[in-house]
Amino acid sequence: MTKAATPADRTLTEGLWALGLRPATATDRQRAALHLVDWLGCAIAGAATSTGCAIASNSHPFAGSGAAGATAMGGLGSLFEMDDVHRTALLHPGPVVMAAVLALVDLAPDADIPASILAGYEAMVRLGSAVGPGHYAFFHNTATCGGIGGAAAAARMLGLNGAQAVSAMGHAVSTAGGFWQCRNEPSATKHLHVAEAARRGVQAALWARAGLVGPRHILEGPQGFFAAVARDGNPDAVLAGPDTWRIHEVSFKPWPACRHAHPTIDAALKLRAELHGRGIVAVRVRTFSDAIVFCDRPDPQTEAQAKFSLQHSVAVTLLSGPPVLADFAVDRIADPALARLRAVTTLAADPDLTARYPAHFGARVEVETADGATLTTQVADALGDSENPLDQSAILDKFHALTANAGVPRRGAETLANAALGLATGGSPRPLRVALAALTFPPA
Repeated sequence: MTKAATPADRTLTEGLWALGLRPATATDRQRAALHLVDWLGCAIAGAATSTGCAIASNSHPFAGSGAAGATAMGGLGSLFEMDDVHRTALLHPGPVVMAAVLALVDLAPDADIPASILAGYEAMVRLGSAVGPGHYAFFHNTATCGGIGGAAAAARMLGLNGAQAVSAMGHAVSTAGGFWQCRNEPSATKHLHVAEAARRGVQAALWARAGLVGPRHILEGPQGFFAAVARDGNPDAVLAGPDTWRIHEVSFKPWPACRHAHPTIDAALKLRAELHGRGIVAVRVRTFSDAIVFCDRPDPQTEAQAKFSLQHSVAVTLLSGPPVLADFAVDRIADPALARLRAVTTLAADPDLTARYPAHFGARVEVETADGATLTTQVADALGDSENPLDQSAILDKFHALTANAGVPRRGAETLANAALGLATGGSPRPLRVALAALTFPPA
């Protein structure tokens, strides 16, 4: 581990806070608002599930404020595995930062929401990009790095001064956690990681505002974050890089599956157009090694397992086309045609694709057909990444599909989206809060 150099004894958290105070252009603010719309669709769909109801503790998930409100909202955006993602940081900033921001609207009604979102994404992505693969092997980056993003966003919302903001980030990092063991067992803990990160960020900012001082050197100190849990990380990278807002590097996810499965889905979609109804004898998936570590599940039994199954994702796509939410439901998993196709699907790590990861999420899929042909295609970057972007209309289509799945009428969904997008140009948060409060969800 190298020691980070900070000019004039500036700590890394002080540097992150300074970066979060930079001026934002209209384009930056519009991007922040679009990520808010994307998260709203994911969170509303999540709130309508039994798990979402349980996370919200049988209360209205979007009506709360403060740390409790952040907890209720924080666990919802990841439930359908469609939350935004940063490739090199390997984390999902939206579910943490958006929950922290909306949980403070009532306490800070005049706050600049897009600026707060930008600051939260900046801190969270920069830390996540620096932690190193040794950290990600055991820790859920969204959990460990999420608190600092939530705290930075909350500090902007509450108008904290520099010392208070740095204390908030220090509190949030010092109380971080989130072990990956949860993905090896049937559990909802991964989503609670996100809820806890949002709660931790808001509570840390409230503590700092009340005068509780946090550690300035929590990231680079001798017993701080990098020394303790990110020893192969690079503290110098936290403040390095271009002066553009890192939110522009965050990808949108079009498919309701683990992001590691998305390039395989994209490649399968290309091949499906060439199949023309021919029978499939074998499917071979070649992708980066982490995709196999996280998503080698040939016989998924639950919805969550199906979302983390390359075999199921490629089978659904080849048989039915672009995957939708229902394709990962338990009754769909049991489809004999899908089971047969999963059984003839093999996976292998590709050295070249692994070498390009995580800067690029790629996959190659080969299909052997019943008439003896072999069809092959490869994608270098997943749909939704900056090299292969989704436009605003596609993101809004995703939002409407998710809100419709939760039973939200089209007109109500349009009101929500317009209220969120209007924040970019100085719109009041009140219409958004009113529209969210009007939503109804089933009891836990």
